[in-house]
Amino acid sequence: MTTTVDAAQTTPAMATPLPPVRLRDVVSSEWTKTRSVPSTKWTLIAASGLVVGLGALISAISAHQYHKQSFSDRALWDPASISGSGLALAQLAIGVLGILAITSEYSTHAIGTSLAAVPRRGRFLAAKAIVVVVMTFLVVEVTVFAAFFIGQALISGHAPTATIGQSHVLRALIGSGLYCALVVVLALALGTLLRSAAGAITVLVAVLFVLPGIAAALPSSVEHTVEKYWPTQAGQSIGQVVRTPHTLPPWAGLGVLTVFVAIVMTGAYLALNRRDA
Repeated sequence: MTTTVDAAQTTPAMATPLPPVRLRDVVSSEWTKTRSVPSTKWTLIAASGLVVGLGALISAISAHQYHKQSFSDRALWDPASISGSGLALAQLAIGVLGILAITSEYSTHAIGTSLAAVPRRGRFLAAKAIVVVVMTFLVVEVTVFAAFFIGQALISGHAPTATIGQSHVLRALIGSGLYCALVVVLALALGTLLRSAAGAITVLVAVLFVLPGIAAALPSSVEHTVEKYWPTQAGQSIGQVVRTPHTLPPWAGLGVLTVFVAIVMTGAYLALNRRDA
């Protein structure tokens, strides 16, 4: 006797396709992941301490030296930029935040799981960039404004001060946050390319400090060109109220840095997309 089996029972069930992972969901996941890592808290605390503490120290010292300055130096006196001098070192701590956001995944071997959960690697990288940019911009803006008010209080009575209402001051304060946001994206891209925290930090230090320092020892024509067009130095002009010689206009300088970061980030995306986890 032959048994007839329903065709529906012999046909393998079609697997239900998983819904695509939305960028909003990936950002939420990365936000939880990043803020739960202890290094995030400590790098942001270090950056904040440098911005406020070093800015206050430099403001106090500069104010007491103002009466000894030459007429040409007084013409370039920029109290708003002086109060934000701590960003010169704080940007390294901010860069470390961006680097660890991706290299920690490689060091803990969690990158495979992360990429399996988010197959679209561009979306994965974009979510990390959004999270570190938001964190950086908010923290830097709070600390830059705090450093500004503390610095102007220390300068007051010894040298000319700046106020929020003065021309270009607000642009410089907000621009400092934009500059640091680009630095953290650059650091994230370097971490993605090198997959090593030590290697990425070494390259970042070279980009921020070593190569501009070497250029300062070269003939003036070369030094001035590097000072004007080197991406990080060009980008720093957005935080200046008084434009110094051999620098680009604020928004043009930030544009140079933006293009540079976009190129490095594109390379990071291509590398992440083509390499195995």
